[in-house]
Amino acid sequence: MSRVVMYGKPGCHLCDDAREIIRSVCGELGVEWSEVDITQDDQLFTQYGEQIPVTFVDGKQHDFWRVDPARLRKALTN
Repeated sequence: MSRVVMYGKPGCHLCDDAREIIRSVCGELGVEWSEVDITQDDQLFTQYGEQIPVTFVDGKQHDFWRVDPARLRKALTN
């Protein structure tokens, strides 16, 4: 199970930025992460369509729109 999950969609520039930050921080810390395409699920699209990217850490919503690398690193090391 991934500690970090990012909800996003193809063609989203904020998702592209968040993905790179998540990939970098998780790689540095050896933490697994995954991505969910909200366009593949109507409920997720309705729930998160205006907030993407939305990130979860350990099953709890952590951020939306932007991912702060220092904040993500802190959440994963505490």
